Amino acid sequence: MKRKLPLLTPDTAPFWQGGATGQLNICHCGSCQRFFHPPAPMCPKCQSFEVGPRAVSGLGTVASFTINHQAWVPDLPVPFVVAIVELDDQPGLRFLSNIVGIAPDEVHIDMAVRVIFEQHEDVWLPLFEPDTTREQA
Repeated sequence: MKRKLPLLTPDTAPFWQGGATGQLNICHCGSCQRFFHPPAPMCPKCQSFEVGPRAVSGLGTVASFTINHQAWVPDLPVPFVVAIVELDDQPGLRFLSNIVGIAPDEVHIDMAVRVIFEQHEDVWLPLFEPDTTREQA
C-alpha cells in the first residue's frame, strides 16, 4: 500500500528514521526529564530548548482505538485499526498509530503491544503488534 509520508525536518527525522536501527526515538527534555510527542524544538511542559531524541522501549498498551472500514484511497485494505498507544516509558506518553498482525475485532483496550517498523523510502513508520509475552488479562 502506498502511504502518504511525513515531511522530514531536523526535529522529526530521528522519530521517522529511528526504525532503520530498530529504535523508537521520542523527544526528551533534559531539563524536566519528560518525554513528549510529537517532536518539537521546545519542551511543551517547561519550555526548555534542552530537548532531543532518546530511544524508548517500544512497549506500550492500547489506550483507545477505532476500526476503520472506509477505503480512503483505492489500494487501501480495510478494515484497519487506528489506535492511541500509551508507551510504558512514561504515564501519558501517547501517540497515534496502527495495530497490525491481529484481526481488527481482536484488538482491545489495555492490550499489550510492541513497536515494529514498516519502511517506505527513507521513512520507517512505527506500527504496533500484539505483545503476547506481556498480554494483560
